[in-house]
Amino acid sequence: MQILIAEDDSLSRRLLEVRLTNWGYDVIITENGEQAWGEVQKDSAPRLAIMDWMMPQMDGLEVCRRIRARNITPYIYVILLTARDSKEDITQGLAAGADDYILKPFDHEELLARIKVGERILSLEHALSNKVVELEQALAQVHQLKELLPICMFCKKIRDDQDYWHQIEHYLHAHAGTDFSHGICPECYEKWSKSRQATQPSTESKNDGET
Repeated sequence: MQILIAEDDSLSRRLLEVRLTNWGYDVIITENGEQAWGEVQKDSAPRLAIMDWMMPQMDGLEVCRRIRARNITPYIYVILLTARDSKEDITQGLAAGADDYILKPFDHEELLARIKVGERILSLEHALSNKVVELEQALAQVHQLKELLPICMFCKKIRDDQDYWHQIEHYLHAHAGTDFSHGICPECYEKWSKSRQATQPSTESKNDGET
């Protein structure tokens, strides 16, 4: 997993880089808010960012606001890093779009625990996105089946968009994942029985023939 570090202090930036690398993360380093904003706009942007509040050119709050205003996808989980510890500061940081908040000087184990929380949230978000895609695909298939379908009046085959004819059960399986168990309704059974009886010689005729 990639993690973006946005920190203008060189010592803090280096400590974060070493810690995250030792924990097995791939780290992208930025030194100010402008650089961080450039990274999060890329298609390959990290899914998690540790961002200092006070930075030159653009502070961490402004980067958070821009990320949320642009509704960047996939979702970027932001941990705000700062020495500000008042309730008003925490409220302001979260209101700007930060997902979590950790105070300087931070405890390394606490930071790791908060990163793990972010990973769980991102994992749930990813699973939810996949479910939404699956639902949209299913709805598209249902919509397709609700449209007027060309069907043969004799053999009941269905014609697809490529002008190929398919058995109805094959067509529905391909487009909706529906499988069939075959049976016979009472009306058809009665017709089939009468037709079968009509085509079979009667017992009396058979006996006369043998005589």
